[in-house]
Amino acid sequence: MEQYKEQFIEFMVDCNVLKFGDFVTKSGRKTPFFVNTGFYRTGGQLKKLGEYYARAINDKFGLDFDVLFGPAYKGIPLTVATTMAISDLYEKDIRYCSNRKEVKDHGDTGILLGSPIQNGDKVLLIEDVTTAGTSIGETLPIINAQGSVSVCGLVVSVDRMERGQGEKSALNEIKETYGFETTAIVTMQEVIEHLYNRPYQGKIYIDDAIKEAIDHYYEQYGAK
Repeated sequence: MEQYKEQFIEFMVDCNVLKFGDFVTKSGRKTPFFVNTGFYRTGGQLKKLGEYYARAINDKFGLDFDVLFGPAYKGIPLTVATTMAISDLYEKDIRYCSNRKEVKDHGDTGILLGSPIQNGDKVLLIEDVTTAGTSIGETLPIINAQGSVSVCGLVVSVDRMERGQGEKSALNEIKETYGFETTAIVTMQEVIEHLYNRPYQGKIYIDDAIKEAIDHYYEQYGAK
């Protein structure tokens, strides 16, 4: 596993973004692990988060795209932090863009925030965690309405590796439905590999009991 992935896993633990215990997801699934990206709350944390996204994007897609688009609202800081990190790490100036929930009719009018999207642009999507594709289905019409553009992929922070609407993972469903590549900074398999019975800051986060609960969870909800 790449070093930055291991560092990102520890970073999530440090920020209380990645937790283990007893939780319930929005879909009602009881889960032994939880990823809450709302706990990235400081400028320093966002700076590091942008750097991890930038490395994952460069690894999977390279930097041959024009606009990084993050759906409102969580996607707004992600686009800003990540385009700044791409500039710092790779000296590549990528435009950032997000949508507004409501169309603005005065001043900087329209539904977009940040850079306009232009004919011929290659657009990369960024989100926080693996989704069921709902926000993607809402976002693509907004992007396509701006002109003749191509969406080249989607990057998220964590692939939970569980079923989406069907038997396949949400990221694979998005890939098959919309025809573009998807990736994550890390997968839950990589999280388990790095933390299982390995102390971090003097604590075991995934012991045998948590590992058994995770295995049981994936027996029920794991992607095929």
